[in-house]
Amino acid sequence: MFGNLGMWEMLIILFIVMLLFGARRLPEIGGSLGKGIREFKGSLKEVENELKEIGSPDTTNDVAKQEEDQKEAQPRV
Repeated sequence: MFGNLGMWEMLIILFIVMLLFGARRLPEIGGSLGKGIREFKGSLKEVENELKEIGSPDTTNDVAKQEEDQKEAQPRV
């Protein structure tokens, strides 16, 4: 998730964030960030449910099928 960040790099980033925002604002920022993530996930679920209700096919299967069709249509040398 964090790539190649080690423990020391993460501690330095946390220290800089605490200097910028202060210890009192960090819980508020974390709560706002968590709320935003929850709302985003909820919106994604709503869109997925609407697509299922409509009967829209899964796009990943369509893409895979199109790729297979293109491979079959190519002339073999």
